[in-house]
Amino acid sequence: MGISKGTGMNVLVVDDEPIARRAAAQTLQYAGYEVTTAQDGREAMDILCCGEHRLVVSDWKMPRMDGVELCRAVRSGQFARYIYFIILTGQTQPEEIVEGLRAGADDYIHKPFNPAELILRVNIGRRIIGLETRDMTIFAMAKLAESRDAETGDHLERVRGYCRVIARHLQQEPGNPYAVDDEYVDLVYQTSPLHDIGKVAIPDGILLKPGPLTADEFEIMKKHTVQGAATIEAALERYPGTPFLEMARDIALGHHERYDGRGYPHGVLGDAIPLSARIMTLADVYDALTSRRIYKEAYSHQKARDMIVERSGKRFDPVMVRAFLAHEQEFIDIREQFSETGSDVGRDKRDFPVAAII
Repeated sequence: MGISKGTGMNVLVVDDEPIARRAAAQTLQYAGYEVTTAQDGREAMDILCCGEHRLVVSDWKMPRMDGVELCRAVRSGQFARYIYFIILTGQTQPEEIVEGLRAGADDYIHKPFNPAELILRVNIGRRIIGLETRDMTIFAMAKLAESRDAETGDHLERVRGYCRVIARHLQQEPGNPYAVDDEYVDLVYQTSPLHDIGKVAIPDGILLKPGPLTADEFEIMKKHTVQGAATIEAALERYPGTPFLEMARDIALGHHERYDGRGYPHGVLGDAIPLSARIMTLADVYDALTSRRIYKEAYSHQKARDMIVERSGKRFDPVMVRAFLAHEQEFIDIREQFSETGSDVGRDKRDFPVAAII
């Protein structure tokens, strides 16, 4: 059995029996986890106070501080982030299991454990912790962008809805050639609101300018793509290998690239543009065309449709255009559900002529 690719997560294994402790640690190391070990609850608490562990696998019966006492200490409120707690136990009576869960354990595994089951239960914990990290990061970044830009939540709701429609279509294509699964669809939906996070680095004189941008100002505005990617890359340094951060980075960097290679910031061509960014491109442009701007009224769905079809293979990936055409009514429904108010005039597209959008 070879060692799996690293998960980027450190698991604390706590057991007073050296053989059992080593068996659990080796099992999780083979699954790609970094593992720290402790002989009892007190040693474990000292390690947890360093703040590097989000997941604990602990034996129940131990000297000094047993697993249930350790779990209660973890749940006492002294840790800023949630710690997922699994108890390894030889207890078989229902009331004893209930005691462990009541102490705050998230899961339990009977000893002697099955290696495959241990890995499965720890993987579940990692996914749950990942969801918490994802939601907190998205919220923090979205609020940061919101503080600099006047675009309303309706724009973000529409765009994320369009992205989900396209991604679901790709998932349902015969043979699923893009290997899109439910998790990918959800990631596109969750991360798409971060596409313009890089605007936080654009000077107020340009971002908040009431009139048209000059050519030089437009060049500065275009840098929001690389600035956004750099912002998210900084978060990836703290949480390496995190799928939602990787997708958010790809969307931020690539949503103004063109399928014909004439986009920005790097002029990436065709399928070399990340799939998530190609999805985002069509969703974002459709919303820009069908929304009111300082220099234009909202285009009808039909006019936006015609412009998008005309630019298939140029501005847009033809596959994304076909997905759009297969679900036009869903786009219309989302547009109507999150219809814009009088103040919904986004700054990211308003300062450019239509040619710059499309």
